[in-house]
Amino acid sequence: MTEFPVITTTGLTKVYRSGGREVTALDGVDLHVREGEVYGVIGQSGAGKSTLIRCLNLLERPTSGTVTVAGQDLTALGGRGQRANAALRAARSHIGMVFQHFNLLSSRTVQDNVELPLEILKVGRRDRARKALELLDLVGLADKAKAYPAQLSGGQKQRVGIARALAGDPKVLLSDEATSALDPETTRSILTLLRDLNQQLGLTVVLITHEMDVVKTICDSAALMKGGRVVEHGTVTELLATPGSELARELFPVGGESSAEGRTVVDVTFHGAAATRPVISELARTYNVDVSILGAAMDTLGGKQVGRMRIELPGRFDDNVVPIGFLREQGLQVDVVDGAAADDAPTTTPLQKEDAQ
Repeated sequence: MTEFPVITTTGLTKVYRSGGREVTALDGVDLHVREGEVYGVIGQSGAGKSTLIRCLNLLERPTSGTVTVAGQDLTALGGRGQRANAALRAARSHIGMVFQHFNLLSSRTVQDNVELPLEILKVGRRDRARKALELLDLVGLADKAKAYPAQLSGGQKQRVGIARALAGDPKVLLSDEATSALDPETTRSILTLLRDLNQQLGLTVVLITHEMDVVKTICDSAALMKGGRVVEHGTVTELLATPGSELARELFPVGGESSAEGRTVVDVTFHGAAATRPVISELARTYNVDVSILGAAMDTLGGKQVGRMRIELPGRFDDNVVPIGFLREQGLQVDVVDGAAADDAPTTTPLQKEDAQ
């Protein structure tokens, strides 16, 4: 993966107007997706995720702002005249799109569905067939070339959709809730396929999702959207190390309330080498302190074990400055839970959050 941003949006705004009313779907979105990474955009319904992804390939033209893909400003393309529209179509050919509900043509065979973008690009019949069969083999459906969509499972239909999206040899693959209509096992297989394609073809993948498990399973970086704005972003490992990160809390949720007044509750984030060390037991032995584990969430991220744990220490914050300092010295992120420590306990703010003003 390089540091070169293959997708950049600057001040991206989309306002819908109907019947004298205005609805702002995107409100000044700045996004930077590096070449070769899998980037997740997560948020609840109405956050602006789907509008954002449709603006990335100009299926929706933004009201203001710019969209740059592979160094080309897409918002400067299109408009009046055949030449302008041809330039936009050529730019879009480098951007594949995978849809939530597959969008396959029921009257066409699987192979014909994959060939459709190549027909639009006026690729010859023999070359279309060769390319389609290669792509079907790549997504594990070589034996389904002559089948029709009605004969396929949901996961197989989505694999056809992915093969079709790859027909134009795109540099970027956009996925709009591509797994939300699938069962958990099929979702895992599709995510594995997307990660394999990312690595084998050097694809940059942007995933729109409302599922934290998708981000945890496949994404290198992520952005959280609310009310049409990106409110937090960064690599997943950076977010885990960011004090107060909402995405980190959602990726690895921990619960548990203090057992009594006058105690300190802290959330500890483990990542890197510290995730495999017995740090909590070392803390208990070194300082002869009783540590209560109130909740924990551990998982594997990018082949490395990461997670969060909520622990309770006897005494107020002032009594636990040294034990908390010990944890931080071990390379752990330690956040004091609100209301569980002394009034003068240090507060932290997310390093990667956008200015709310």
